[in-house]
Order: sequence, then C-alpha cells, then structure tokens
Amino acid sequence: MLYALLLIPATAAILSLLVRNDLVRRVILVAASIGHMGFTVAAWNRQAKPVMNGWLMLDKPGLLFLTITSILFLACSVYAYGYLAGQSASKRQDEEEGTFFSNAPEAIFCACLLAFLTTMTLVTVSQHLGLLWVAMEATTLASAPLIYFHRHHRSLEATWKYLLICSVGIALALLGNFFLVIAASSPDVTDKSMLVNTLIRQGSVLNAPWLKAAFLFFLVGYGTKMGLAPLHTWLPDAHSESPSVVSALLSGALLNCAFLGILRSSQVCLAAGLGPFCRELLVLFGMLSLGWAAIFLFKQPDYKRMLAYSSVEHVGIMALGVGVGAGATFGAMLHAVNHSLTKAMLFLVAGNILAVYKTKTTERVSGILTVMPVTGILWVAGFFAIVGMPPFGLFLSEFTIVKSMLEQGKVGIAVAFLSILALIFIGMSIAFFHMAQGRKKDDLPIHGNPDTAIAVLPPMALGILTLMLGLYIPPALDRLLHAVALAMGGN
Repeated sequence: MLYALLLIPATAAILSLLVRNDLVRRVILVAASIGHMGFTVAAWNRQAKPVMNGWLMLDKPGLLFLTITSILFLACSVYAYGYLAGQSASKRQDEEEGTFFSNAPEAIFCACLLAFLTTMTLVTVSQHLGLLWVAMEATTLASAPLIYFHRHHRSLEATWKYLLICSVGIALALLGNFFLVIAASSPDVTDKSMLVNTLIRQGSVLNAPWLKAAFLFFLVGYGTKMGLAPLHTWLPDAHSESPSVVSALLSGALLNCAFLGILRSSQVCLAAGLGPFCRELLVLFGMLSLGWAAIFLFKQPDYKRMLAYSSVEHVGIMALGVGVGAGATFGAMLHAVNHSLTKAMLFLVAGNILAVYKTKTTERVSGILTVMPVTGILWVAGFFAIVGMPPFGLFLSEFTIVKSMLEQGKVGIAVAFLSILALIFIGMSIAFFHMAQGRKKDDLPIHGNPDTAIAVLPPMALGILTLMLGLYIPPALDRLLHAVALAMGGN
C-alpha cells in the first residue's frame, strides 16, 4: 500500500512528460489523484505494513496529514483540468492587470504537480528523520517550477526567493539531524537508529543538551518551510505569483508537511522529558506569527498576498496550540485540517476572480456577487470560515484552543490571542467585503465565463467539508485526531 501511494503519482509524473496530447495528460493528472485518494481511504480501513525496515510506515500523524494532502490534491487536480484548458485557449494575458503571458509547457506543469504529490506523500510516511529531511527538500525542488509557471520577472523573483530561503531552512534542519545523531550517541543508547519510534523508546537516555539544540534547529529549519514568522519571507511572494491551484497546495498541504517535521522532533523531546522547553518555543513562534500577520493583513493591496499572510497567521495558531498543550493540542490538529480545506478553497476562488477581473489588486475588484454570483458567495463564505466565525470548522478549533488556555490558567495568552484575531478580522473584512459588494468598475473589462462548473465545484466541495466539520466531526476522524494529540503529548 505504501509503495502504491508513492508509485501512482510518480509513474503518472513520468507519463505526463512522455504523453504529447494535452487532454490525455490532464486525464492522467486527475486519474492519479483519484487513485491516490483511493489508497488513502484504504489506509483508514487497513493498517499499511511498514516497509524498508520501518523507514516507511503510516502512523496516526502521518495518516492525518496524508489524508489532508490527498483530499486537497484531488480537488486541485480537477480545478487544474479546467485551468490548463483555459491556459491553452488563451496564452496571452494582461501583465499590468496581474496575469502574465505563459509559454511554460503543460507537460512540465503536470509532471511537477504529480512529483509534488509524491514528495509530500513521502514526508507523511517517512519514519526515519534523515529520509524525512530528504523528502522535505524534494518538495522544494518539485514545487519551484510550479511557482515559475507564468515566466514573469516577478514569478522568477518569487521562485528564487523560495529556493534560497527554504534551502537555508532545510540546511538548518540538516544540522538538527546531526545534533540528534550526537544526542543518540550516548553509551546508554543501545539502538542508534534515527527512526522516530526508536528515538522515542530511548528518549530517557538521550543527551538532553544536544537534543535541545537539535529541536531548536528543527524548529527554525522546518519552521522556515512552514511559514512561521519571522522565517516566512518567501511565502507571500510564492503564493502571490503562483497559479492559484499551486498556491492552494502550497498553503494547504506543503505547510502541513513542514509542521509534521516539527511534530516528529517534538515527539522525541517529549519522550526525553523536554516538553516544557519545546512548548515555550512553540508558543513564542506562534504568537510572533499571529502578531506579524495581523500587521501585514491591514490594507493589503494584493488579495492573494492577503491570503498568504493569513496562512502565516494560521500556522502560528497551530504552533501555539501544540505549545499550549493539553486539549489545545487536539485543537491544533483539528485546526490543521480546517485551515487546509478553507485556505485551499479561498485560493481556488481567488483564481476564479483573477481569471475574470485580470487583476490581483484588491482596490480594483468590486461587485463579485453581481458579476459572478457563485464565486462571490464562496468568497464571502470563505471569509467567514477563515476568520473563525461559527458554524465553520475553524471556529471550533480556535474555540478548543482558547478553552484549553483558560482551563490551564493562561489567561494572558488567551487575551492576546483573541485580541490579535479581532484585529485580523477587521483587516480582512475590509478587503473581502469591498471586493464582494458594490458595482463593477466601468473601466475594468470582464473576461470569460464567470462561473463554470469545473471552476466552482472544487472550492465548493472544500467549503462544504469545512462547514461540516464545524457542525459534526465524524467519529473516525475524531478518534484519529485524539490519537494524534496523544502522540504529541496532549489530551
């Protein structure tokens, strides 16, 4: 099963380069995502056997993040089918208005999308921390050409910034691996393997000072890829200049992979009795990310960059939840699910807006509810979901985190958290409602069919899921979230 999860997208990526017919290539993309989703569902019903001497194994945290990745990729592949058809029909777009001439081969785009899925899947099933590091670096290499798809000077700048900053972060994570090896070199350590379960089992005899250094480098290294402030500087450019389908995967799936890397290292530290040390750092970076996002979300002129800074906010909430511990850890895991669904939905809706209005400038977009009613409704619903309004899932996860803070007597953190969320609500509401309401500007032409089925159904499906999770959590998902929270030291 694990080999199938990796080989299906990898084989499809190779076929995408060999096939010359664009239609067949798009069918391969969607078929591979369906196949990957099928094996992911099977993993819920039947435990996948470990392979490669335990280097590849699908445990509870891996299953959670694999499921998120697979759901998002299925929705994005269907959306990409229509997006690529539109790119083929109209190669030239207005640079001044925010979309650019693209002569990038569709074969490379599809192949890199599928390679991206392969590498993210490898992250979720990797139990060896060295292999996880390799997989994390591979996600960077697979996704960089996707950011450069439009071949514009701004997309080139965003790609280089992404490669440079994330590579520095990955290099720091590599130092974390080195320090972890030193921490496991104690004579009392009988098995010096870098497998997560082995390290957890022998946590009490690991060298604590070296293990602290290792976690710090893991947090900074993988935190760079996750988008924690102030390590997030690649994220706004990459999300803004990528095709919206790529932005959805970067924000909804890739950031979770980096989060999983941090969680794996924190599991080892918890087993070694270093829980308070890890939690304090996670609370620090979480609050810093929230505050940083709040500043840049006010009067943000680019609505895709606004969504990117919103991702900085929400990864901060996830880190904060794990740092607070206890019931907030469950809330953080639920938040990871809800944020991925909601943010992917919003980026796909943003892609629809960009296709019709030909601009990413917030001030130049108005009257979406009139021009494209279905997209407009999804845009407004996405706003209420992303700011944590009931009955959407993000309200439930944020409420769980705040409740745990108050139960533990961390009133100051709770007050600061809620205050920042209120500021973010104000900042985002100004932009969202300006775009949704009013009349279309007379000097701004409308292009294409505003609400095609293939453009609105994928984000609509994701929106329905996040709405459902605010009203009802399926028992199987609830059990999985509790199991993951327990593995991370929560309850």
